[in-house]
Amino acid sequence: MLPEALEPLGELVANLRWSWHPATQDVFAAVDPALWEAVRHDPVRLLGDVPPKRLDELASDDGFLDRVRSDHEDLQRYLTEDRWYQRADGGASQTIAYFSPEFGITHVLPQYSGGLGILAGDHLKAASDLGVPIVGVGLLYRHGYFVQSLSRDGWQQERYPLVDPNNLPVNLLRDVDGAAVRVRVGLPGGRSLAAAVWVAQVGRVPLLMLDSDIEDNGAAEREVTDRLYGGGGEHRLLQEMLLGIGGVRALREYSRVTGTAAPEVFHTNEGHAGFQGLERIRELTDDAGLSLEAALEAARAGTVFTTHTPVPA
Repeated sequence: MLPEALEPLGELVANLRWSWHPATQDVFAAVDPALWEAVRHDPVRLLGDVPPKRLDELASDDGFLDRVRSDHEDLQRYLTEDRWYQRADGGASQTIAYFSPEFGITHVLPQYSGGLGILAGDHLKAASDLGVPIVGVGLLYRHGYFVQSLSRDGWQQERYPLVDPNNLPVNLLRDVDGAAVRVRVGLPGGRSLAAAVWVAQVGRVPLLMLDSDIEDNGAAEREVTDRLYGGGGEHRLLQEMLLGIGGVRALREYSRVTGTAAPEVFHTNEGHAGFQGLERIRELTDDAGLSLEAALEAARAGTVFTTHTPVPA
């Protein structure tokens, strides 16, 4: 627990704008410069490891409190003021859903492997700075992507460090009664795949990440979100079903709980979330009563697809 005077510091940690905002990083560094380097610029670990005596010192340091207060006020302005999108589009409020299997926001949230994830992360950061009303949708991998090292003989070695969501700058999506929200996807043989929804706040942009490693699932289903790009074809298929179908359902739950407008445009970063189109067609036919032809047309009109390897193969 932070001293009351330092509670705004906790809010700065919780919003990932710090990952591209040097002034906030400087505030974290001032907490304990040596520890900041030791935890590799991870503010969650920083606040978890800093001695209570040091926190008490900071809570009575007027100069440090002024820096925290100023940065916190700047964050609040950033989150609430009109930005380019609101000024250019007259305050249009339609929401855009952005699906990707990986998001490279910061190494503190190790849910990416390379270019596709860095691009997705930069999309969210730019959308936040511009005020574009995007909601990101991805998966939360309990082992992330592998960490590489070299053996004494020069061979590449991989290890998959365990990722504990409770030590990440994310929060569980909870219903009004405090219960954790669950989404479910039907599987062959009468089985179902359940997932919790974690939310990372990337500036003004929420990023929803589905996590199958929960007690609602059996052992096999719990491993669906074990590793980014891990496993065989069936494992990857289940990941893509959860991302696409479960992602649409997570968006519906997020809109219900928070009051955020339902998305009108669905952007899929590569084909990993292709099942989201099928889920939207199902909604339009089963729930809205449209014919299949009308549902196809409506879903197609609200779909954007990005490919990064436009080659014959």
